[in-house]
Amino acid sequence: MKTNMEDIDKLIKDTLTEEEAKFYDSLDEQSVFAMIAGLYKGKNLWFTIVMHVVNIVAFGLMIYCLIQTFDAENTNDLMLWIAGFFICFITMSMLKIYAWMQIHRNALTREIKRLELQVSSLSSKIAE
Repeated sequence: MKTNMEDIDKLIKDTLTEEEAKFYDSLDEQSVFAMIAGLYKGKNLWFTIVMHVVNIVAFGLMIYCLIQTFDAENTNDLMLWIAGFFICFITMSMLKIYAWMQIHRNALTREIKRLELQVSSLSSKIAE
């Protein structure tokens, strides 16, 4: 299967111009670190930074609530500190899920661009 995919990629690159071939190569599969770096590019850079700052603050508050849980003397205070701990934990979890969804969206967009380029290449070849 791998050689078949390499043959298809070679066939597509042969039909593309040099500029289109470079663009096609840039759309190749990325590593996890490159995907994470992709979060810091584009229009939503500011939101990604704010999201990570809120995540760090929530982590600090979560640790503070955990420490206060051990110092609580009555049950009501204990329940409030545990609730604060879980709210911070859920906030951190949701922000991380959002970040992974953005990584997935970027990968999906890159794959759609590859398909568009392939369709364009094949349609120009059929037109000839």
